[in-house]
Amino acid sequence: QVQMVESGGGLVQAGGSLKLSCAASGRTFGAYAVAWFRQAPGKEREFVSACNWSAFSKYYADSVKGRFSISRDNAKSTAYLQMSSPKPEDTAVYYCAARSSPDIATTPQDYDYWGQGTQVTVSS
Repeated sequence: QVQMVESGGGLVQAGGSLKLSCAASGRTFGAYAVAWFRQAPGKEREFVSACNWSAFSKYYADSVKGRFSISRDNAKSTAYLQMSSPKPEDTAVYYCAARSSPDIATTPQDYDYWGQGTQVTVSS
C-alpha cells in the first residue's frame, strides 16, 4: 500500500512559478511510475504529466509541455511538479498518483494510489 500526500499548492500569478510536491509512503515507491492529474470545477480529471520509475522517461500533456516539469527523488519517496509560466486555465485541484508498474500511463484508471489533491489557483 502506498499513501500519497500533495503539498505546495496555492495562489500564483500568471507567469510566475509554483512547485508541487508529493510525498509517498511505502518502500516500493521507487518501483512505481508516478503522474500528476488535475481537475477543474465541472470538468473531468485530466492528465498533466508522468514519469517512469527512474524519471528517464517523461511525458506531458500538450497543454503544459514546455512549461511544466516532472521529477522525482526516489531516496526521498517524493515526486515534484514544477509549474513555470502558469496560466489562468491551469487553475485546478492537482493530484499525484502512482501505479504498480514502472512504466508510464496517462489515464486515471491505470493508477492505483492517489493523493487527496492540492488546489492551484492562477490569477491573471
